[in-house]
Amino acid sequence: MKTSLKCMPCFMRMALHEAELACPGDEELHREIIVEWGRRLGEYDLGDSPPALARHLAELIREKTGCGDLYLEDKRQANARVQQLMPELRAMIEAERGKDGGDPLSLVLEMAVVGNYIDRGVDIDVDWEAELACVSQSLDPEIMAGLQSRLKKGADVLVLGDNTGEIVLDTLLVEELQRLGCHVTYAVRSHPVINDATMADAEAVGLTALCEVVESGVDTPGTVIERCFPDFVERMRQADVILSKGQGNFEALEGVWPGVFCAFKVKCERVARDAGLPLGSSALHITTNSSVCSCEMEK
Repeated sequence: MKTSLKCMPCFMRMALHEAELACPGDEELHREIIVEWGRRLGEYDLGDSPPALARHLAELIREKTGCGDLYLEDKRQANARVQQLMPELRAMIEAERGKDGGDPLSLVLEMAVVGNYIDRGVDIDVDWEAELACVSQSLDPEIMAGLQSRLKKGADVLVLGDNTGEIVLDTLLVEELQRLGCHVTYAVRSHPVINDATMADAEAVGLTALCEVVESGVDTPGTVIERCFPDFVERMRQADVILSKGQGNFEALEGVWPGVFCAFKVKCERVARDAGLPLGSSALHITTNSSVCSCEMEK
């Protein structure tokens, strides 16, 4: 997905927020970062996806402040809070499993999508805990049925992770996929960017003890193919199913790598328009229109 001019206010807001996180109270430095970021934005190729451009902001913040993982404590707190909710969520899943015609996979995926609200890259104010407590199954039933038909015993499923907090809910998703007999590999970012999950987060929430966890290679808040390790691109090519979590992964892969099942919360008007879904809805979308990686899909 290309970057739109409508993305510019969000980029500027994020720059100010991260400048304030890195150096609280230093308004002169904040101004210097904002001015420089505005100048650089005017030079970047808007044909790139928003996550591809976002990495440049992380580089600028490090360059100007020397700060690395700005969201380290935020990520720890998000993971800890969701872990506290796990007993209740597991009870909900087992209740669904016990119903006639129950669909625990759909419920678990809905839960994991609600966790996508825990995103420090967008300016939203939503009670994700309240939504999680009374989660409804609203994902596109036709696409959900198509996904479930692909999740056969022995299927190689690659899950592209996104945010912290959300990654705790993804442990439930991995467990459900394994119940179906799928071999699951879970991918995390290779470098800290916004509050996205890294290998350290996967280890902290027990995901590495549950399934194979790999780094994608990216330093972007989305799976930007050009930033991936070559061997990770090969994993994508060989996977029977790619299940992508989060809006950033959708933005990075839409129009680039077709056939990916993208599960995310619609958190901006531009994405709502392109996905054809209401703002705030839970999306299950299949990427289309590969312009770069059609050759990558051949097995």
